[in-house]
Amino acid sequence: MNTIQLCFDPGLAGFFRIRPRFRYILDRRSSIKDIIEAQGVPHTEVGLILADGCRAGFELIPVPGQRISVFQVRAPLDPTRPDRLRPEPFPELRFLVDLNVGRLAGLLRGLGYDVLYDPDMDDQAMALTAQKDKRVVLSRDRGLLKRRLIQYGRLVRADRPADQFKEVASLFGLESSRMFTRCLGCNSRLVRVDKEKILHRLEPGTRRYFDRFTMCLECDQIYWAGTHLEKFQKRLKMAGILRESA
Repeated sequence: MNTIQLCFDPGLAGFFRIRPRFRYILDRRSSIKDIIEAQGVPHTEVGLILADGCRAGFELIPVPGQRISVFQVRAPLDPTRPDRLRPEPFPELRFLVDLNVGRLAGLLRGLGYDVLYDPDMDDQAMALTAQKDKRVVLSRDRGLLKRRLIQYGRLVRADRPADQFKEVASLFGLESSRMFTRCLGCNSRLVRVDKEKILHRLEPGTRRYFDRFTMCLECDQIYWAGTHLEKFQKRLKMAGILRESA
């Protein structure tokens, strides 16, 4: 019979509510990428494909009788390291955040990561930008993440922003070494600024208790280690990025 045996690992089968193992009828010439995505699984969720025990790429055209095993991506996922499915590595880890997980933009920028977020950007523009700028797309839109132009992405599972942040941080192994080096609002890099130069813009309490400041040269926002830093550090501890003793 003109079929293959298609097997999904438990992580994919459970989340996408598909059978972990079944016979798939080859009624047309299709790539394994198209076959996988026909089951509702975006290619961004796939970390390994085995065809009769051998590694295969998304371009594989299955033939009758093959056993195709599909595995989910494993943490930590590093887009700067190539593999069989994604042979072209990214120069660095950068993100593109969709409107439906927009709160992630500020949280990831707080860690110092380059995060592009434009709520007016449509799916085609996002896919083109992700390809051009080599960015990982974070979204809850399966259709968006099935676009061929998108190489790396995450179909975010969690509902709450705090849980989404923890999910993404865990998957990509995010660190806090660059914390508060980017503007939370516009994503530009922050620079140190002398207190005397901005003294006229500070509230009395800020002038009295703080001496170290950074500034965004793009949007003119000023930052200092106020109560927002403590709150953000608590988020990092909840996400497992900072130790409790930090």
